[in-house]
Amino acid sequence: MGNKIFYLYTMHENLLNIIKQQVTITENDIGLCKQYFEPVLFPKNRIIEEEGKIPQYLYFVVSGFMRLFHYNEHGDEVTTHINCPPGFITSYADFINQTKAADNVECITECQLLRITKSNLDLLTRTSEAFKDFSIWVFQQSIAYNENRSKELATLTAEQRYKKLIENYPAILHNVPVQYIASFLGMKPESLSRIRRQMIN
Repeated sequence: MGNKIFYLYTMHENLLNIIKQQVTITENDIGLCKQYFEPVLFPKNRIIEEEGKIPQYLYFVVSGFMRLFHYNEHGDEVTTHINCPPGFITSYADFINQTKAADNVECITECQLLRITKSNLDLLTRTSEAFKDFSIWVFQQSIAYNENRSKELATLTAEQRYKKLIENYPAILHNVPVQYIASFLGMKPESLSRIRRQMIN
């Protein structure tokens, strides 16, 4: 029992440490965080939110790797986001608006997560000024990320995109299948394999 309590404590501490970097929080805020963010563990290759359905949760990734993906008109998977811990993941706009999601949320590896429903997030942001400010910051980061990603896809070469990814997130190479990385970078797996060979040589 003691180990389980410590495990839950450390999961919430991961999130609280991120929050403390952005806003000042009180003991009451800490209690609210532990009350409303539910710890969950999912196995690898598990889809936890489906495209075409309203997203149920916002997830904070304590450990593990996740992705957002959808199917294009040819039935091929298109990976739009890969999440490295720590960080938040969901179909943000659809979660906020409670509309049908354009993407699936999948655990690539086994994942330790904290999750919160939209209604509980709304309650939290109404109750706590700190969580209101932090939620705004998270949403702003999501918008900035999407804008930057669109710019990189439009202006960087495939090799430049790959180099930037492994410089910023080297752990992706050891935890995420090549086909997901290639799709995320906007290329075919064989093109990515060729770039990797050229870099080694």
